[in-house]
Amino acid sequence: QVQLVESGGGLVQAGGSLRLSCAASGRSFSNFGVGWFRRAPGKEREFVAALNWSAGNTWYADSVKGRFAISKDNAKNTVYLQMNSLKPGDTAVYFCARHPIPIGSLWYRNQNGYTYWGQGTQVSVSS
Repeated sequence: QVQLVESGGGLVQAGGSLRLSCAASGRSFSNFGVGWFRRAPGKEREFVAALNWSAGNTWYADSVKGRFAISKDNAKNTVYLQMNSLKPGDTAVYFCARHPIPIGSLWYRNQNGYTYWGQGTQVSVSS
């Protein structure tokens, strides 16, 4: 059974930074895609960033490009989301998810393609 566990959320002032972690148990991330999504209060869940574990390619939503960075640690089987220059609009519950076939156009945006999801971690940014 695959489990994804997010951590690293919290309360931070605007302009601050946080690093989220997504640790996988049960099976390695190798050959999978990993995505970060977020759901703000009253809004739909939206794509934030994604990584093709084997190829190392990364993708970002326009709203976070240049501020967020997704990375991985092979030894720890963990994916990170470094979030800098945080804004109040980044306040949301952040989820990581695993995608079995990270190929094709815009695979990372298709939430239905992800087969495992974490429970989420709250990020709150105060002004």
